[in-house]
Amino acid sequence: MASSRMKLELTRVVQGRGRLGLLKEIGRMEQHSLDIPGCLLYTHLGTVPHLTQDTLHTLCSLPTVTQVTLSNMAEHQEVLEEFKGGFKKFAGLHDTVLYCSLHDPAAHSPTGHTTNKTVSVWGSGGRIELTVAKFMALQKTVQPDWYQSMADGETWQTSISRKRVRKSVDRTLAHLDECLLLHQKSQELDGVGVFGVVEGGDILEERLRSARETAKRPVVGFCLDGFQTGAMDQALRSQLITAVTKELPEDKPRLLQGVGRPDEVLACVEAGVDLFEGFFPFQATERGGALCFSFDIAPDPECTVPDEEQHTAGETQPNGDLNCDDQTHMTRFEMNLKDKRYQDDFRPLVEGCGCYCCRNHQRAYVHHLLVTNELLAGVLLMIHNTCHYHSFFRAIREALANDKMDLLRRRVLGTGKE
Repeated sequence: MASSRMKLELTRVVQGRGRLGLLKEIGRMEQHSLDIPGCLLYTHLGTVPHLTQDTLHTLCSLPTVTQVTLSNMAEHQEVLEEFKGGFKKFAGLHDTVLYCSLHDPAAHSPTGHTTNKTVSVWGSGGRIELTVAKFMALQKTVQPDWYQSMADGETWQTSISRKRVRKSVDRTLAHLDECLLLHQKSQELDGVGVFGVVEGGDILEERLRSARETAKRPVVGFCLDGFQTGAMDQALRSQLITAVTKELPEDKPRLLQGVGRPDEVLACVEAGVDLFEGFFPFQATERGGALCFSFDIAPDPECTVPDEEQHTAGETQPNGDLNCDDQTHMTRFEMNLKDKRYQDDFRPLVEGCGCYCCRNHQRAYVHHLLVTNELLAGVLLMIHNTCHYHSFFRAIREALANDKMDLLRRRVLGTGKE
């Protein structure tokens, strides 16, 4: 079996943790690259929610890696097996690297359904139980470029015991070894990269054990699981991620699952995370929110937002909550366009934004679409939110390159200027 020859070239490491660089030769054909810190393209079965492929590719700063999830794929296994060409060909995805994760980061996954030999995923038809054999059969059917190994990740609740956390680490390592064994025997997965999963809940010793043992296996990268919004406070998350990344090889990427809020992204980048899942724009869109936080440290008239306009952002989201963990509630990083105050607000969603929505429509129009339940509301919001969010990651890379992370943090949090 030929292994993935993906290369990670670091151009800068800030304060020993924040990493700036380029993932090169990714994908089976090794023709793609991805800047880090970076973000994956979030999809439902290969489609960005609300957007056609033609509309999607009019947006700026799109990543080269597309995320799909087994929770969505599993119930379509028979169709994909009959098709035989892999999911990228089935879904008409071209010129992208396909990453397959276990769970949908934007969907709630019920807990309490793991065993020593199985994990469960939840599709539209309910629970689907996966053994390692079935998990790997799905991967051979999907034929991704990267995939996350099977893992027991049910240790993020605050009431979980140390014994349960230890069992999670043991199970996840055992699953990884079984996945790698079957992977090596599979011709369909030739050249595909496996991401090992680091578990351990909020217990430092278990996190370190999971990281050290996973790093001994022939994986191309690492998924840091159990740190999602609501699992723990940011100080503890940063402390654990910093400790974990010290145990991982520098030449392999670290992908953080379940964290998408801008303030948390910044903290995790500074703790050593390279890649994030791109589900936050979708969540904001579903609750009628338009992302409006500032990230302007080096103005770009096409994709960033002028600072003189951004100082008013706080006026647009007075009900936002920095510490809100409920995905249905607005955060302070977005404006609630369902609110009546926008019914006669004829400004673009964000002044200076170069996306199609902001160049052609007003807050009042999107408000009207939302309150009348028009499908176009989701399309326009998703265009704006996707462009805004992925441009934010470009600003992170610029901030790391130019020693401006403190300034970027102040811009994002709205706590003052230079």
